[in-house]
Amino acid sequence: MTAILTVTLNPTVDLSIHADQVAPERKLRCTRPETDPGGGGLNVSRAISALGGHSTAFVALGGPTGDKVMHLLAEQGIGLAPFPAPGETRQSLTVTDATTGEQYRFVMPGPTWSASDVTKVMDRIAKAAPENGIVVLSGSQPPGVPDDFPARLATKIARTRARFFLDTSGKALHQLLTAGAKPVDVLRMDDLEAEELAGRALPARADSADFAQDLVRRGIARAVVVARGADGNVLATETERWVAQAIPDKVVSKVGAGDSFVAAFTLSLGRGLSLPEALRWGAAAAAAAVMTPATDLCTLADVKRLLRASSLEKI
Repeated sequence: MTAILTVTLNPTVDLSIHADQVAPERKLRCTRPETDPGGGGLNVSRAISALGGHSTAFVALGGPTGDKVMHLLAEQGIGLAPFPAPGETRQSLTVTDATTGEQYRFVMPGPTWSASDVTKVMDRIAKAAPENGIVVLSGSQPPGVPDDFPARLATKIARTRARFFLDTSGKALHQLLTAGAKPVDVLRMDDLEAEELAGRALPARADSADFAQDLVRRGIARAVVVARGADGNVLATETERWVAQAIPDKVVSKVGAGDSFVAAFTLSLGRGLSLPEALRWGAAAAAAAVMTPATDLCTLADVKRLLRASSLEKI
């Protein structure tokens, strides 16, 4: 199998609790917190492990919370390539109102990075990139890391023999259009991010496919995935356009759906499957993830079951 390196610069310890009712100006009696290592790349590594695969998690860690992340990853059997963060690793909190089922997610910013920190970590990632492997950058960037970091890293990775998969949003996503970076191998975004980047509504699957294919032809990526939620996941290359859809039994929590998609998609390609088949596995994993509570990700049993009922069509 192809070696996979996930990259997380802004990891977190995810705390998940339930309260009978979330209301202001009162003490909220909560359940005992569930604790998981979090951050986009770490979630991808966790989901890869749940699907029976293996990856190495390159992660910036600092302080006692960073030690907690390292301990939680070791418990899950995930290989670790630690990098010293410039400060204490952050925590995040998800509170579920047991009465309404609504979730409240409190996300902390993480430590501030200097320009020298950024240069050092970029060099370390390039050195850690597995030859003929895959590097996955997913999740938010900590304060101080410039918006063009993914674009600069794409150019850095292009000098190695690894492929570069990117799941990003906001200003970092916009920077890809103007930075003149080397094309990433796979770029993933959700439908709202795609519409913001396009500057227009993308109401139909064909609209998402048109936009994704335009990005490919502009040299931004070799393949682009747009996640359209319940309407499926669209993939476009220069010559092909596909949509894969898997229907969850029920929606419990949408946390981790994107990371589960990236994990199954990457693992499938690492195992030698085609892009359309990897897209179908990713759709099944995303659907499986929304069936699990809080920060739990997909399970292999759910993914396999949903995969059998999934659809894959050309657009």
